[in-house]
Amino acid sequence: MKVKLESRLLGANELIAHNNRNMFSSRGILVINLMSSPGSGKTTILECTIQELVKQIKIGVIEGDLYTDQDARRIEQQGVEVVQINTEGTCHLDAQMICHAYQKLDASKPQLLFIENVGNLVCPAEFDLGEDLRVVVISTAEGNDKVTKYPLVFRRADVVLVNKTDLLPYTDFDVEKVKNDIGLINPSASIFLVSGRTGEGMEAWICWLLQQSKNKLLSMNGTSYLQMAEGRK
Repeated sequence: MKVKLESRLLGANELIAHNNRNMFSSRGILVINLMSSPGSGKTTILECTIQELVKQIKIGVIEGDLYTDQDARRIEQQGVEVVQINTEGTCHLDAQMICHAYQKLDASKPQLLFIENVGNLVCPAEFDLGEDLRVVVISTAEGNDKVTKYPLVFRRADVVLVNKTDLLPYTDFDVEKVKNDIGLINPSASIFLVSGRTGEGMEAWICWLLQQSKNKLLSMNGTSYLQMAEGRK
């Protein structure tokens, strides 16, 4: 019975996620689902990313958290619009939550939408939100076993950001082992070594994001990147 209930839940979510994806695609919005365990530094990475991008592209953020809005208040200081979702104990966001939250951002016409998921490497991997890309953050302070212990989230990732590279001299984190583990289960995933605190490695990640956003706009039928950019002014 539990399996049937889970199947119905995920099936309903998939339908809403499909509708979300169509809506985002029709508007040329690149949607990033940002996932990690608690304390990996994904909010710091998001702050640093926005600082570099905010003058080049219109950004919106949906913040997921169990109970607080602490991360949302940090992100708002970067000059972007943020919508907070409090899950009240639920360990992940779902497509319906994203659909409702996006309605509050619609008027600002974001070109790039970040969804910062609840800190968890298990539940969020199961739920499609209608995103274009899944980005998983791990940190050098977390040890070398995250990829093998939580394979699903890495198998479905488009990008893995290895954060806190500034701490490498003070940990036993093995970059090559982690790269190899990711390659074994998901050889197509892009890997960036970064430090949200110092900015190390962020340039390559930022360039990659900009190219993905440009590609999303260019893929829209009958609408050029220039036309879309002019329409957002």
